Amino acid sequence: MKDQRVQIPLKELITQRIRAESPRTIRDLFENVRKRRPALSEEEFIQSINELKDSGTLELESPLPKVDSYAAYLKIQEENAWFYLVVLATLATFLTIYVLPSKYPVVIFRWIVGSVFVLFLPGYVTVRALFPEGKELDSIERFALTIGLSLAITPLIGLLLNYTPWGIRLDPIVAALSIFTMGLGIAGTYRKYGLVLRRLTENQ
Repeated sequence: MKDQRVQIPLKELITQRIRAESPRTIRDLFENVRKRRPALSEEEFIQSINELKDSGTLELESPLPKVDSYAAYLKIQEENAWFYLVVLATLATFLTIYVLPSKYPVVIFRWIVGSVFVLFLPGYVTVRALFPEGKELDSIERFALTIGLSLAITPLIGLLLNYTPWGIRLDPIVAALSIFTMGLGIAGTYRKYGLVLRRLTENQ
């Protein structure tokens, strides 16, 4: 009697090889799986990978950017798009306060930008600096923590300004929040850059 072996489903084979071998790249995983299923095509493998990803069984990481300095890392738009948006939002706040006229309907734009600047940006850059990897919190937790921290940080900055010669006025508040936002934003990008360097070192 011939030995009839039951062929396990491809997606199950893929998950088994991930647990057993911990391949670093999709190509390594494909070669590993094809050793056990020589007739496997790339199209069939990619389809199974996408199905595992869509179902939440498999989580793929983007390839690490190869950088040798912090300045080079800042030039990678995909990694630092959030920081560029923070810079643009801060500049837009200065524009609406000191350049655009405070007349209706232009003043509506000032209200919107000012609300983002006060109630969102301080907490957002703080979360980015505290959790640079991005996997520690889901999107809902990150948003809630962003708003909560903004509501706590902004009054605290105002309280500190109250004990300075400048007091609680528009210019000192805008300057203090801008310095805080940009400082924490830079700290967030630098912490992420440190994580990238560490992972590149581990993979060598």
